[in-house]
Amino acid sequence: MNMSSFILALKWLIANNVMLKFAPYSVRHWYLRRLGLQIGRDTSIATHCFITGSRIKIGNNTAINRFAYLDGRVPLYIGNNVNISHYSIIQTLTHDPQHPDFICLERPVAIMDHAWIGARVVILPGVTIGEGAVVAAGAIVTKDVAPYTIVGGNPARKIGERSRDLRYKTKYFPYFDTDVQ
Repeated sequence: MNMSSFILALKWLIANNVMLKFAPYSVRHWYLRRLGLQIGRDTSIATHCFITGSRIKIGNNTAINRFAYLDGRVPLYIGNNVNISHYSIIQTLTHDPQHPDFICLERPVAIMDHAWIGARVVILPGVTIGEGAVVAAGAIVTKDVAPYTIVGGNPARKIGERSRDLRYKTKYFPYFDTDVQ
């Protein structure tokens, strides 16, 4: 048994099954920072998220809603004023189905400022979501999304344009993660 791997796995067990389920924002964020995540000012990570790996950098005023899955085994960048909705999955690692050893393929993901990721979106490894882009609920994103573009579907395709006049700052800390502010 590799003791350092065991200890690290234990720390993530505590993160995902205690801190991300029961701890208040300040304690939750403190613990995740101790594991190596960079979390910006006025950013909220809601309860019941699941996080793997510490190669995650999140900007300021960003909201990660309940039951989101963040794969930080490969670099995952989430910018400022980003909204990631419930049950979204962001993957940075997959496997090569054609390789005889089923090797891992590692591809970083970037979600730029003012992007909005709808509920139950899946973002696959290697994708960049451009500034101000919107990914409609339920979309599966397999390719980069251009700035200020609205995409939806499986695979995600352009369905519209978003205004470039975005001034909002996300600050979302509902009481007890109830959506009551």
